[in-house]
Amino acid sequence: MATASTSTDEPRPTPDMNLRNPLPLSAAQEAQVKQLYYKRVRGYCAAEIKAFAECAVNRTVTATWVCRQQRLAMNGCMLAHAKPEEEDRAREEWFAGRETRRRQREEEEASVERRRQVVVQMMRKDEERRQKLREEKRFQE
Repeated sequence: MATASTSTDEPRPTPDMNLRNPLPLSAAQEAQVKQLYYKRVRGYCAAEIKAFAECAVNRTVTATWVCRQQRLAMNGCMLAHAKPEEEDRAREEWFAGRETRRRQREEEEASVERRRQVVVQMMRKDEERRQKLREEKRFQE
């Protein structure tokens, strides 16, 4: 049976931090927290999920009865690990990665801006070249 790790490298909340609602999160942010939560729970139950999936291969409706033992084991594992504490850990993980995601987003925006500047310079040079050609053409006529 897998237990939650208590390693010291996990971010720990401050005593005054309300993990269930430390800040009002948008719906998209809440969805990201839920994704982390479900990923963690599925990670704990990976063996049971794999056993059920292997049993259910090439079965449709009959998988419910044929794979009953594996299904019950998988559901039991999921229920055992799908606790508010696990959701709190997922929320902690999301908040711990918040600064990293912000920095990555800023780097991407800066990269896009640099590329935009290069394109603008290229367009200006091209326009100058075309203007030069027009002037040369006028002098030739």
